[in-house]
Amino acid sequence: MRKKKIYIFFASTLAIIIAFTITAIVRTNYFNSQQREISLSDQELFKSEYTLEDGLNVHVRARNSTWSKIFDFDNVGLTENNYKAYTYDFYIENHSSYDVKEFEFKFTFDNDAYLSSAWNGQLEIHQNVLNNEVVEKVQDLREYEGTGSNLEYYVADGDEFIHMYKGDYFIYIPSSSASAVEMPIESHEATVPGMIIYVKIGESIENSSLFIQYKLSTNLISDIFFGIAVILSVIWFVVFIMAVVGYSQYRKYKARHDRDNEIISESIETFTGFIDAKDPYTNGHSKRVATYSKQIAEKLGFSEEELDNVYYISLLHDCGKIGVPDNILGKPGKLTEEEFEIIKSHTVHGGEILSRFKSLDNVEAGALYHHERYDGKGYPQGLKGEQIPLIARIICVADSFDAMNSNRIYRDKLTKEYIISELTNNKGTQFDPKIAEIMLSLIEEGKVTIN
Repeated sequence: MRKKKIYIFFASTLAIIIAFTITAIVRTNYFNSQQREISLSDQELFKSEYTLEDGLNVHVRARNSTWSKIFDFDNVGLTENNYKAYTYDFYIENHSSYDVKEFEFKFTFDNDAYLSSAWNGQLEIHQNVLNNEVVEKVQDLREYEGTGSNLEYYVADGDEFIHMYKGDYFIYIPSSSASAVEMPIESHEATVPGMIIYVKIGESIENSSLFIQYKLSTNLISDIFFGIAVILSVIWFVVFIMAVVGYSQYRKYKARHDRDNEIISESIETFTGFIDAKDPYTNGHSKRVATYSKQIAEKLGFSEEELDNVYYISLLHDCGKIGVPDNILGKPGKLTEEEFEIIKSHTVHGGEILSRFKSLDNVEAGALYHHERYDGKGYPQGLKGEQIPLIARIICVADSFDAMNSNRIYRDKLTKEYIISELTNNKGTQFDPKIAEIMLSLIEEGKVTIN
């Protein structure tokens, strides 16, 4: 039963660990798969550093250094610069405790502008030309060539500029190359894509809007459920090792204990064999009394170790007869008063012999008091009721039963009816009523047989 409980403990704890681990994996995968998005415009985007709830900070900042250029669309010979270049840095800062696994953003123009250059990532440009949307991916705007492109572009001083009308937009797809260092954005790090945009002097694009999509990424070991699973696993492993070591030590102890018990049992049975051999009519008596006593004690709820002690003590209950002369033990006729006193003295002699036997608690009580009577009329001390040690009250019933159920030199064994009547009629006088009742129940259940 104990072994089963141990198995249940380890199995249930392991199941809990697995459940916590699976939960952590599911939670982590769900968190990492969440598509997050936010829309920013004008002041949120250009004039403040807007931090999202989950720790992402996105803003656009134009550098102070600018230059101008002449865009002479109609070739009328303009002599003054009419477009100004701005270098815009798109800051994406990760203030969270997670990594930004992937992102891309859509920038929609609120005014006409011209794209000149962009670095690191790829641009997917959406341009409205004569009410038709033209979509084209530009791998590196710094190397853009209009020849072969479907996009509308303008050439000035040998440079090509892509025209972005109001409402046109581009999608920035970050580079995953190691040199670009754009993805992933680790915790408390940032990436800053940049581009050069030309705007008509006196105008701006600071009412444009940006829509960003991104995913955050965490690892399994950061999940609290995984942490609990690890702690439980460590505890489980330590307890398991302790259980294995403990069980190994227990097996060694049990083997040694069983061997010691075997030696004790063989020694005691050999000794009691000498006693029983003095009277061939009582041969095996001690072992039978020990068996009956153990059965009675089991009914009383004794532990396994206590049952072993009851058996050994009962085996030795008649050890005092070793000092009784054979002619008295084997006398077929009625004993004289003097001879009966010698017989009675075996209880005292047995108690004295066993008083030096320290391996079994109260071993001398079984030999000394097993002829005491519940009504106080027994010997050697005339103890009464609960004054008589329990082991002696058990042996008294078992010993009397075996005496009635065995052939003796002076009489044959008694009938089943007579034995049952004696046990029944002597409850409360010779026998402890409760123990006598247990003996009767063992007979009724067939666990103790009458020959």
